[in-house]
Amino acid sequence: MPIDSSAMVGPLARGLAVLRALSAPGADDRMRHSDLARATGLARSTVDRALSTLARLRLVRGDGREVALAPRLLELSGAYLRASGIPAALGTEVDKLADEFDASVSVAVPDGDLVRIVLRASRRRTMNLNFRVGDALPAERCAPGALFRDDALEWAGDDQLIEPGLVAVSVPLRDPLGRVVCAVSVASHANRHTVESLSRAVLPRLRELRGPLESALAAPRPAPDTAASAPEASLEVKREIGPGYLQSLARGLDVLRALGGDTGEGMPLTAVAAAAGQPRATAGRALLTLEGLGLVRLADGRFALRPRVLELGCARLGALGMTDVAQPHLADLVRQVQESASLAVLDGNEIRYAARVGTVRIMSIDITVGTRFPAYATAMGRVLLAGLPPGGRPPLPPELPALTGHTVTSPARLGALLDEVAASGHALVDQELEEGLRSLAVPVRDGAGRVVAALNVAQHAGRDTAEGMSAALLPALRETARRIETELRALGSVGAGAAPPLGPGSEA
Repeated sequence: MPIDSSAMVGPLARGLAVLRALSAPGADDRMRHSDLARATGLARSTVDRALSTLARLRLVRGDGREVALAPRLLELSGAYLRASGIPAALGTEVDKLADEFDASVSVAVPDGDLVRIVLRASRRRTMNLNFRVGDALPAERCAPGALFRDDALEWAGDDQLIEPGLVAVSVPLRDPLGRVVCAVSVASHANRHTVESLSRAVLPRLRELRGPLESALAAPRPAPDTAASAPEASLEVKREIGPGYLQSLARGLDVLRALGGDTGEGMPLTAVAAAAGQPRATAGRALLTLEGLGLVRLADGRFALRPRVLELGCARLGALGMTDVAQPHLADLVRQVQESASLAVLDGNEIRYAARVGTVRIMSIDITVGTRFPAYATAMGRVLLAGLPPGGRPPLPPELPALTGHTVTSPARLGALLDEVAASGHALVDQELEEGLRSLAVPVRDGAGRVVAALNVAQHAGRDTAEGMSAALLPALRETARRIETELRALGSVGAGAAPPLGPGSEA
């Protein structure tokens, strides 16, 4: 269907301009609405409407004066990475290469006059190479750029062009027609290698693997599962919110997500419209706008995402850990229920608090991040133990220590309780850890469905019955866990799919 160039969608273009300004290198993590108006050249009222819509879509979060990117924005980057097929095809081997070379390994694609990182595996050192998925490098100053400029090259080196002290060696990966698709790079510090010594160390192995890696890239791909990014019912939301909601912006972002269903050949307009749940004309106008903004390409009647989509917050948000994701949601939960809330992970036979938001009361529960408790006597511990795979529960002594008169001390009884927790999806522990303390917890799962953390609300036992606490708090607790899980899935979509770390610089 031919698309008239006069059909450009203004609200979509302006909303993406706001996201770009928030994502720009050097931009503050939080920006005032007025600063965004200056950065984009848009009227303040236009910025406010765009931010209101983006906040409703949970792509940004703010307090009305300042705003920050939200992890769910990574769904857009994840759509490109799924459609490219590169992380799925090469991720395991790239991680193995990083182990084998004890060095940072990355995969980059051409993006105009830039080179964009789409996959990386690094090894922790005192001086770490901080490439992130989504980062862009000047093509004329890096080894992958040389390969993209001259597809006859079999390898290229970077001798401190990007940064003093950084050396790298890259090899191209080609499609069956001989075109360079991407480049695999191994980087090191100049105090460990020169370009010559690095090439001697890694080129033989990279050349050996190039054929299998190219075959993996060329292999047929199943259609990605995009159910987690289903389009929102924009019309109903617009009726609910009113004129402050930009329906055409929301629909345009749904079109971006829909293109994540590309399996390597591009998608015709009819397929994009069906995936986005929109009429052909509506989806066509959004595609035209996205093409004009350099986020989508059109070839032979088929549309595909360009790597420039990764500039929309990928590098910044991809560095977040699980606690960064959870903390704002804990704060929202505490404001809603007026009780303390925490997130914990399993560490052997103990739970370790990873995030917490307390309430201000005369009598409060004094727990800090890093606090450990025995898993068997806590609601979060039981959720985490119940979520372990069959046979994965840690061994227990013949009798568990009684911490209070209410503590379950029988391993057999505890095992039965864990089975009940696994079936019900929540745990309530009433004064088993400490007299007067009651806790209600639910699991938090990653994109693969594995329980990676537990979320709880705690209160003094005198404020309600156990049944009353469950009835009053369990729905809000589950909804908060669902929102955290949605953002963890988005975070996993730009990585290897493993459970994300607790946070920058923290232990796994």
